[in-house]
Amino acid sequence: MKKIIYLDNAATTRTAPEVVEAMLPYFSENYGNPSSVYGLAGESKKAITESREIIAGALGAKSNEIYFTAGGSEADNWALKAVAEAYQSKGNHIITTKIEHHAILHTCEYLEKRGFEITYLNVDENGVVKLEDLKKAIRPTTILISVMFANNEIGTMQPIKEIGEMAKERGILFHTDAVQAFGQVPISVDEYHIDMLSSSGHKLNGPKGIGFLYIRTGLKLRSFVHGGAQERKRRAGTENVPGIVGYGKAVERALRTMKERTDRERELRDYLIQRVLTEVPFVRLNGHRTNRLPNNANFSFQFVEGESLLIMLDMEGICASSGSACTSGSLDPSHVLLAIGLPHEIAHGSLRLTLGEETTREELDLVIEAIKKIVQKLRDMSPLYEDFMKRDQK
Repeated sequence: MKKIIYLDNAATTRTAPEVVEAMLPYFSENYGNPSSVYGLAGESKKAITESREIIAGALGAKSNEIYFTAGGSEADNWALKAVAEAYQSKGNHIITTKIEHHAILHTCEYLEKRGFEITYLNVDENGVVKLEDLKKAIRPTTILISVMFANNEIGTMQPIKEIGEMAKERGILFHTDAVQAFGQVPISVDEYHIDMLSSSGHKLNGPKGIGFLYIRTGLKLRSFVHGGAQERKRRAGTENVPGIVGYGKAVERALRTMKERTDRERELRDYLIQRVLTEVPFVRLNGHRTNRLPNNANFSFQFVEGESLLIMLDMEGICASSGSACTSGSLDPSHVLLAIGLPHEIAHGSLRLTLGEETTREELDLVIEAIKKIVQKLRDMSPLYEDFMKRDQK
């Protein structure tokens, strides 16, 4: 069996052994329901409190501003729907971007059907929101701006601090989907004037099925899930205690290793980008060259079908992606790549490689050689490539 080279860490990460170890007692030993009153339940309640404090500390937030969810998608849904409901007497206008995760875009579509007006901002060729466009889009009826911290496909980081300042000056709430960024870059909710922030545990070597929504004190948002008094009466349902414990341990670990880990990932990322751009013809890097997540590289290969590239890489034991894991299986090109101006035929030939803490230079060398071989093989079978080369030689 071939050794697996895993380069799809934006889709999910391997749960760290110390995270699993921290979770295990809460399955079979400290298994009490934290809403109960006896001592066994108290152990679960204490563990939730400790994890909440760790996560709040990572953001410079208060522990009572962290609300646990089942993941980033739920947190995104909660933020948008709850603000729309709570602030509709003030206005019905929400601003977001064309390159958001579908958890945001599909929620916006849902709200549009219920009378809310949504402005979808364009981005430049690197995927960056233009602050002037945002400023022009603001109306007296604008109640929320939702812009992701970093894009899940092309890795581009947004000017979050400037967006937060603009929102605060105008009395508009600001939400950011930080699912890809939290644990990868330092985030301060006060410095960036963030009112709500979404995150998901499995993106930073934590477990799946757990996330949180940060909600700044003072926001009058109603319950998202009804049925019980959990999460200070805002999100009913017995807490996922093992998941919450694992998330807290993953955040603690991510903070401890962030500088060394991301410096190393950035160095390997740049090595990968440089070699692919210089050794493979007719290829482009998608996203900002430097202002991107430390572990993200996204390429488009001309005259190549991305799905075929992924299948052939998989046959070599290489796990990669053509974009968001949430839209895999779709025959449509990435909405992110179309938004940065790529034509359909080039957007279809995209490849996202996202590194992890265990990725090595030796693995990248093997991946680069595999890409070179597979891309050439696919182009040799492409009539479009053949026609292009004939025209080019005339």
